[in-house]
Amino acid sequence: MSNAILSLQPKYAEAIIEGSKTVEFRRTIFQKDTQRIYVYSSAPTKMILGYFTIFEVIQETPKNLWNRFHEVGGIDEVAFFKYFEDTDLGFGIVIDQVIVFENPIDPIDFIKDFNGRGTYIYLD
Repeated sequence: MSNAILSLQPKYAEAIIEGSKTVEFRRTIFQKDTQRIYVYSSAPTKMILGYFTIFEVIQETPKNLWNRFHEVGGIDEVAFFKYFEDTDLGFGIVIDQVIVFENPIDPIDFIKDFNGRGTYIYLD
């Protein structure tokens, strides 16, 4: 099993850490069997705040994802459908357990050329 870093806008990263966002929506899903997702809060924070384990990954149409998870997705309807425009399928990563780091981690400390870009950054 692999672990990955997921770069998120600060408002979404904080919502996961606080527990109000329990599903993360994605247009693409992992290329590796992944069990733990580290939550990287992008600029201006630029820190890994903690991680979550995955309960399950749901593949569905955006409409069905919205209908099923809009109350726990931490995103408004307009932004959600804008994110999924021009795609027929999307993924809902259902969050299981969230672990918050007491001291956020700067990924530069252990990934030399880290830039926070990309859908998933895999860790060995």
